[in-house]
Amino acid sequence: MIHSFNPQLYYHTMGQHPAVLMVQDGDTVITTTVDARGWDEKGESAAARGNPMTGPFYVEGALPGDTLAVRFESITPNRDWAWTTNMLAPAVIDPAVAASLPASEIVHWTVDVAQGVAYLKEPTPGLAKLKLPLRPFLGCFGVAPSKGQFISTATSGEYGGNMDYKGLIAGTTVYFPVSAEGALFYLGDGHALQGDGEIMGTGLEISMDVQFTVSVQKGKTISWPRGQTDTHWFCIGNARPLDQALQHATTEMFRLLQEDCGLTSSEASLLLGQAVEYEIANMFNPAYSVVCKLPKSVLSSL
Repeated sequence: MIHSFNPQLYYHTMGQHPAVLMVQDGDTVITTTVDARGWDEKGESAAARGNPMTGPFYVEGALPGDTLAVRFESITPNRDWAWTTNMLAPAVIDPAVAASLPASEIVHWTVDVAQGVAYLKEPTPGLAKLKLPLRPFLGCFGVAPSKGQFISTATSGEYGGNMDYKGLIAGTTVYFPVSAEGALFYLGDGHALQGDGEIMGTGLEISMDVQFTVSVQKGKTISWPRGQTDTHWFCIGNARPLDQALQHATTEMFRLLQEDCGLTSSEASLLLGQAVEYEIANMFNPAYSVVCKLPKSVLSSL
């Protein structure tokens, strides 16, 4: 079944809030999200700032210990402008340089969905010719955390959350460990474009039209978000310091290779050692995010 949902209420924590819609295993949802400051497709304030989430969506049959699969069919900006800040996050550069950064200000960008590009509304001389290709994705989404927690959408964890991974585009399927009845899936924080690491603390922040399909994998237990694209399998670890996030992501991939591919510990180690790829997804949020990837072409050759 296909559901069209028009959100009227947004949450700034992910947890066991009352469900806004009940869906079945295999259903598709068409909905919208507001941007990180709560501005909607008309540029009007629809929610308070701080990554307001659309949802949660209750998925019938999803129980703790299961895995929720979410496939994004489309993620499309629904207005013609986005915003960013104008300075690097102090955490990504040397302290001596960080001390000289200017005060942060909002900068507006034109988003031309038809042409598939973004450019500054009021370009500075050095960036007057800058046009960047759009790559829309959602910065924050996931399921209710374990132990009845309600966790701010500023951060991330085993349940997903504010991972800001630019690879989470349309066509991607993401898998989450279910910790609450119905899984309770949330989504928001649309970005028209962003580089690795979200090193300014923002992507091109924008509201979105989104279509996704959910499915429940009964009895399939995972510990951290996993995902697949046409070319790769990946796992995401969220933590501070950065090496702990990398450890979580690598451990989840290590488990995937043994549990899903039938490799021994030694075989998984040998494969990871020579074929693994990493991306730094986020270096700004309270929890950093690291992505551990393996090409499907390598796995298909086994």
